[in-house]
Amino acid sequence: MHMPVTIIGAGLGGLTLARVLHVHGIPVTVYEAESSPTVRTQGGMLDIHDYNGQLALKAADLMDEFHAIVMTGRQATRVLDPDGTVLLDKADDGTGGRPEVQRGELRQILLDSLPAGTVRWGHKAGSTRALGGGRHEVTFAGGATVVTSLLVGADGAWSRVRPLLTTATPEYAGTSVVETYLFHADTRHPAAAKAVGDGMLIAPAPGKEIFAHRENDDTLHTYVALSRPQEWFAAIDFTDAATATARIAREFDGWAPELTALITDGDTAPVPRPQYALPTGHRWDRVPGVTLLGDAAHLAPPNGDGANLAMYDGAELGKALAAHPDDIEAALTEYEQAMFIRSAEVTTFEGGEVVGIDSEHNTAQGLINMITEKSR
Repeated sequence: MHMPVTIIGAGLGGLTLARVLHVHGIPVTVYEAESSPTVRTQGGMLDIHDYNGQLALKAADLMDEFHAIVMTGRQATRVLDPDGTVLLDKADDGTGGRPEVQRGELRQILLDSLPAGTVRWGHKAGSTRALGGGRHEVTFAGGATVVTSLLVGADGAWSRVRPLLTTATPEYAGTSVVETYLFHADTRHPAAAKAVGDGMLIAPAPGKEIFAHRENDDTLHTYVALSRPQEWFAAIDFTDAATATARIAREFDGWAPELTALITDGDTAPVPRPQYALPTGHRWDRVPGVTLLGDAAHLAPPNGDGANLAMYDGAELGKALAAHPDDIEAALTEYEQAMFIRSAEVTTFEGGEVVGIDSEHNTAQGLINMITEKSR
């Protein structure tokens, strides 16, 4: 296949696709809105699963590089009741199938694996339009354009490529998370550090939960989830860090102080992150010359699989294009039909059904029961 592939978005999914195409000798260009790979931090920890994310990295021939950035011990898991009682304390014995890495480091090994100039930074897609015959035009902020016969939207929740295929748009999923960080936790925040342990902490309750991870440099990264309408969060002045912190913390009155410290002792201002989703089972009719992957195709609230699925989409699309070098439509059809099925499957955590945050079963014991059922 000699037709160049145009990818919009240099996230993990788009870069995985670019790398797999490069491995197979297929020309590719990635257009990214950000001005450089270091213009912002790239999020926190990711557990890369052996049944999708790691398979994508194998297809990209990057497993050695992946193993070099794995954070030893971070698969440890603790589940606590709101009163601080530890109901599960599972150490990382090295046998788990979801080793943890920093998102930024994973993105960097993908970037480093591509020829110089593959990613065109500072190209924010503004609009797209069909030109007929499977050709599409992308117009970037500033007026520059590119015309391509094979366009892939890897541009996330608010994809500019998606309207070429479907009228579906993301809707608020009913839950937002508030993000905080504690730095030098073992010395400055010892109670919270002890509660989190060596890896991940989950403290769930109906309608709310605290999720925290131990990251590089003795940092605790916390996501506080609340099932509330957008208007509830809009009424909080997040430009006033102290007031916003106090308001969020009030929702956890009566919880153990080592848990609420993950909110009240934050070393950064709390940042609200509303969660959006596309309709369950979202799919579209085949449109020549264009497709989607990752959140652009099947956005869902965070469940531990989003980045893994995006990478797997990228790898599977790359493999399909390599397998059908003379029939792009056969490749896109094969890829989309498989992607529709896997993205519509019941969301799971460690193989068990994930209950909604509003469920009466969204408790520490409910989570442990789910994990125990999987182990059986």
